[in-house]
Amino acid sequence: MTRPSLTPQALQELMTSRIAEYPDFPEPGVLFRDITPLLADPVAFHAIISHWCSILPERIDYIVGLEARGFVMGTPLAYELGAGFIPARKAGKLPGTPRQISYSLEYGSATVEIAENAIPAGSRVLVVDDLLATGGTAAAAIELVRQFDVELLGASFLVELQGLDGRSKLPEVPVTTVWSIPN
Repeated sequence: MTRPSLTPQALQELMTSRIAEYPDFPEPGVLFRDITPLLADPVAFHAIISHWCSILPERIDYIVGLEARGFVMGTPLAYELGAGFIPARKAGKLPGTPRQISYSLEYGSATVEIAENAIPAGSRVLVVDDLLATGGTAAAAIELVRQFDVELLGASFLVELQGLDGRSKLPEVPVTTVWSIPN
């Protein structure tokens, strides 16, 4: 199925006008990029989801979205592509005995979980989040998804902060991004 795609100039204009920037949040030296204005504009949000679908691999069975903004972006992508959506949750949010992986963050550690029987073996899976920065969370999610014996199609992000070199933490994983910007 062919989907409408934005021209590079239209994409640049849309993203720069709908992604708010907050210097020194949540701490000094960090430039926080807020997708709330994009989500609040139904025309812009639909245009981005349609564009994003146009750059993804074909025949995706499941999209795994990372908590929390990966849920917001991954769910409409899954809907548009006719794929299932699987949430990758923070530790302690899922019942039963979920599969999990712990990983290091800049200031501590975190754990991400997926329900034990959420993804059938052999499925074609794409990992989705809103932002690729340092790549630690995405790398952990990819390692967790691989525990399900699936065909990992890659990882896809709304925004990539190029200066933080997150792609280097995702070797041998196809990465797609809607919008790449210097850090």
